[in-house]
Amino acid sequence: MSSILIAPDKFKGCLSADKVADALAEGVSSRLPDARVHRLPLADGGEGSAAAARAAGFAIKHITVTGPDGRTRTAPLASRGGTVLIEAAAICGLATSPAGARIPLRATTLGVGEAIRIALIDRPDTIVLAVGGVATTDGGAGMLQALGARLTRADGTAVKPGGGGLAELTAADLTAAIQILSGIDLVLAVDVDNPLLGPHGTAAVYGPQKGAGAAEVAHLERSLGQFIHVLEHAGVSGARRAADTAGAGAAGGLGFAGLSLGARLRSGADHFLALLGAEGLLARSDLAITGEGSLDQQTLSGKLPVAFARHARRLAVPVHAVAGRCTLTAQQAGRHFRSVQALTDLTDLDPAHDGELSARLLRRCGQTIADRYRSESVAHDEAYTIIRKLTIESDS
Repeated sequence: MSSILIAPDKFKGCLSADKVADALAEGVSSRLPDARVHRLPLADGGEGSAAAARAAGFAIKHITVTGPDGRTRTAPLASRGGTVLIEAAAICGLATSPAGARIPLRATTLGVGEAIRIALIDRPDTIVLAVGGVATTDGGAGMLQALGARLTRADGTAVKPGGGGLAELTAADLTAAIQILSGIDLVLAVDVDNPLLGPHGTAAVYGPQKGAGAAEVAHLERSLGQFIHVLEHAGVSGARRAADTAGAGAAGGLGFAGLSLGARLRSGADHFLALLGAEGLLARSDLAITGEGSLDQQTLSGKLPVAFARHARRLAVPVHAVAGRCTLTAQQAGRHFRSVQALTDLTDLDPAHDGELSARLLRRCGQTIADRYRSESVAHDEAYTIIRKLTIESDS
């Protein structure tokens, strides 16, 4: 009996990872009814991280925290044993502001720090902060303040929320924030490797998608530079080095704030693959299917589908990929996947904004992969039979 592992990420803005897995599984099972099909919805540190943790046996409770616009909201807190996982996107993500409003200079990570304080009540050993998909560019200042850090202006009052407020920062003291996390292994699961500043930094690269125009991007860049300068003078050793670290620019600078507190940065894709036991499942699989909303150049930088394919390659498990769209060349895709199917190649409509259409097309993709696997298996069996027959005749 064949064993098939279906392990996709979400199709952002269209289908959650579990719905993608469901649709693919239906398609595969309709063609291979006797196959064992295992679903493993994945995440890389952005939206859906808490759901992926739940699939790994984490318990979920909902907490009340401050959203990016200052309004209260509920968000999931996942826990298992001594580990707590916090999904930043559920607290201050792009989708959490009313009607998708963009407030690039004022959006705050205060709620992330509040979630950490709530998590500390149960005295965990490890706090995993899944960062990605946020609406903020405040360098993690809001999170630090919620944990007790003092970030003040010349008159001694606290800086205003958001990255824009950091332009007035003149003094900082992170002592309380560092102390409250003493003895805690703080892990930041990041999905990008950008530094904090510069042309590849968080403001320049991600500010526009959070609603920042050219002038606002420049303002955020200066504000984050001021943040580093003040932390250096406040005795935060290695602040400049932390800002230059790959991943410091993750989640609008939450990576930088985490590093300032002594956190470890880890690839979100690799972290969740390990958390969910993907390698063990792959070892028992004959075929695997992965994918995400867009297979593009960012995918090649180690995002989830490529990370998954890398693990599968070590175990000699063939991997097929599905995507909402694919801009990779055949050569680029072929280095990682046996085949790639893009939904945009299967319809003239817009599947990115039609979940029902996407699910139908994903079922068709599952059928196509199953048909290919079955035909390859038959060809392999026939070839084996011929070789076996020739061997027997030769021995005779």
